[in-house]
Amino acid sequence: MISIEQIKKPIAEEFRLFDTHFQKAFESNNELLSVVNHYILENKGKQIRPILTFLSAKICGIPTVSTIHAAVSLELLHTASLIHDDIVDDTFERRGRKSVNAIWKNKIAVLVGDFLLSKSLAIANETQNFGILNEITNLGKELSEGELLQISNTKNFSTNEEKYFDVILKKTATLFSTCTKLGAISVNASDEKIDILRKFGEIYGICFQIRDDIFDYISSEKEIGKPVGNDIREGKITLPLLYALNNTGKPVKEEYISILKEQHFSEKNIKKLISFAIENGGIEYAEKRMTDFRNKAVELIKPFPENEIKEALLLTLEHTIQRNR
Repeated sequence: MISIEQIKKPIAEEFRLFDTHFQKAFESNNELLSVVNHYILENKGKQIRPILTFLSAKICGIPTVSTIHAAVSLELLHTASLIHDDIVDDTFERRGRKSVNAIWKNKIAVLVGDFLLSKSLAIANETQNFGILNEITNLGKELSEGELLQISNTKNFSTNEEKYFDVILKKTATLFSTCTKLGAISVNASDEKIDILRKFGEIYGICFQIRDDIFDYISSEKEIGKPVGNDIREGKITLPLLYALNNTGKPVKEEYISILKEQHFSEKNIKKLISFAIENGGIEYAEKRMTDFRNKAVELIKPFPENEIKEALLLTLEHTIQRNR
């Protein structure tokens, strides 16, 4: 299994500087905010987004102070969005630990998320680069639209694969594509390189979300920090189930759509939906789509020279495809 430390090796110095700036962004004179922020920092995750930002910068040139500020701003925005998502989804666990809203309730969680979002924009402004600031402010809008689009789709019970990918692009892929794009922008890369890396990040995000969707059918709660079938309980028809529904007879499809519409989410029905998706090739199809996207990404960055940075970028993609949580 590819390790995060293996991927970070060529950007170790840049990441050391990032970590210093990122922790400083959480500092506050407010006692309650300091306690909550400390808790968040203890559970900060793999930080794939700044990794992609630094690798995208370094494959085009020498990372700058603007690269660090962009990476910190993006990770703060991502952290704020996770806190807000947990409130919206009534989620009480994040990465195997209690979520902020589970401990401090919704009011505090909203305000902490708002603080981090404001801090993200303030740090983006420190780049003094209008292009970077514009991308980050637009990203917040895109993420919100993605969440609303997903809610709309769950109410309409769409089995349209194109709509599924529309949600992924706005809700997940746009964040990763902004990371890779801003990495390139921060070192004044050419428009051609910026666009290649933006597309690479977008494909990475699609693969990341498909892998997450697969977990909902085949992983244990201990592995991923949420119960199997959680997406189904929320009325989300993700790729494995989507494929199974679109490749079965009308009476069977209507039977399963009825369970989703009526929200008959007993343990028996959840297991029934999971088994249906697995037995009808949903997992194999989702994995094939991931492989197809991965191959496109490999082709995309062929123009870049073969070196440890390019290898690390490709390893990030392999890591997300192979990960088990």
